[in-house]
Amino acid sequence: MSGDIELRSLVQDPFALLTEIERRSRRAHSGQAGGDLAAEWVGVGFRIGEEQFVASRDAVREVLMLPDGMTRVPGAQRWLLGIANLRGHLLPLVDVKLLLGSGRTSLRRNTRVISVNHREIPAGLVVDEVLGFRRFGAHEHQAEWPETIVRCDRFLTGAYKRGDELWPVMDLFSFIESNLFLQAAAEA
Repeated sequence: MSGDIELRSLVQDPFALLTEIERRSRRAHSGQAGGDLAAEWVGVGFRIGEEQFVASRDAVREVLMLPDGMTRVPGAQRWLLGIANLRGHLLPLVDVKLLLGSGRTSLRRNTRVISVNHREIPAGLVVDEVLGFRRFGAHEHQAEWPETIVRCDRFLTGAYKRGDELWPVMDLFSFIESNLFLQAAAEA
């Protein structure tokens, strides 16, 4: 950033260092920062099968380990693994891969639950692995993506491409609001 003070020069003056960091933070938040900071998109990367995806950080409440105890729901679809009590809240756990018709998720050490940050529909999406935060610049976004193996194309809203890696963006809200997701009762 041109015209900015070098932070290293402020190490001996902690108050001045904090003041400069606050000034930069306010500029970035207001969209006045130079560079790609203001145009940055942040998501949570995860893996379903052998494919990697990313979902908006705002759509994810938290990432959890697969709970030891969950209660099966009689008369429910096989993809509804059960209900878990997480810190006093009941959370339905859904095998995303099985729901999409691509086989069962192998429950391993890396298996995680993505708790969706939806106001009305509680959902814990069981995925093979969570890959952490992924940050992309606006220039890395593209409107098209190749067909996915796990057949979730109708829930994708674009992709981010960085080098040889492609990160399709999965809209978790449209996924859990879909009729596919909401039909959890097993057919008689």
